[in-house]
Amino acid sequence: MINILFFAKYREQAGLAETSASAAGIHDVAAVIDYLQRELGARVEFLDDQQLLIAVNQETGDRHSPVADGDEVAFFPPVTGG
Repeated sequence: MINILFFAKYREQAGLAETSASAAGIHDVAAVIDYLQRELGARVEFLDDQQLLIAVNQETGDRHSPVADGDEVAFFPPVTGG
């Protein structure tokens, strides 16, 4: 299983803080996003945002980052501030 976490406003938009996906057929973050879009639909439209921040196993990643069974993928909104 791949553990999937949502933070900040993404948690509110998705309506959940975490979920999981079977690792079968999922080899990168892009496949995780595809899975979430099929399963959650409009609730995860934010995953199309090109400024989406991604972490895999608590390290910065991107849509091409590999994932495997037992990994954690987290999604964060872009950070702003001054």
